Amino acid sequence: MILLDHVDKVYQTGHGPTQVLTDVNLQVMRGERLAIIGGNGAGKSTLIRIISGIEQPTRGVVDCRMRISWPLAFSGAFQGTLTGVDNVRFICRIYGQDWREALEFVEDFSQLGKYLKEPIKTYSSGMRARLAFAISMMIEFDCYLLDEVFAVGDARFQARCQEELFGKRGDRAFIIVSHDARFLFDHCERGSVLRSGVLTHYPSLVEAQESHDEYMRSGT
Repeated sequence: MILLDHVDKVYQTGHGPTQVLTDVNLQVMRGERLAIIGGNGAGKSTLIRIISGIEQPTRGVVDCRMRISWPLAFSGAFQGTLTGVDNVRFICRIYGQDWREALEFVEDFSQLGKYLKEPIKTYSSGMRARLAFAISMMIEFDCYLLDEVFAVGDARFQARCQEELFGKRGDRAFIIVSHDARFLFDHCERGSVLRSGVLTHYPSLVEAQESHDEYMRSGT
């Protein structure tokens, strides 16, 4: 289970405190698939980072009783001066994985070839995302966090990502942020809408999407 209880997130800026999330409550059980819908700047990525543990809430409780992925294709945890291979070895040590077996998978999945032996800081954003996604697949999680991840790579790479996630790991929980309504309807069972940091839950994904669409049309 993943439980968020009255979570706030405030960033300190040069113009004073900025509240990004306000009194967010959320519960996701094993095997559930939840869509988080919202416009730009609504706080979706911040919410995903808090669920993953990358960031801590300013107030409230985050109680995660499942093994949760980092946001897929997130590369912020990479050490830029190390090579792709060295980053694989480092992450494997953290999660208790056999790095040799994992590296073989990453080489095949990422298709980065000789660049795996080059420092991460020399990678393009697309190469970093490919490596991050491949590393995400070499670790088994109970819940996967997706934040617009399928904008990564060409159609063939995207198809392979979908097979790895929704084919081989179809029994896992997913929390998905995407502007692609068709993608959400293909993979999610229910939806919540985030507006100006406030999360509202709906009984079905259809109702959540309709509420979001109406809000966007109204321009309010």
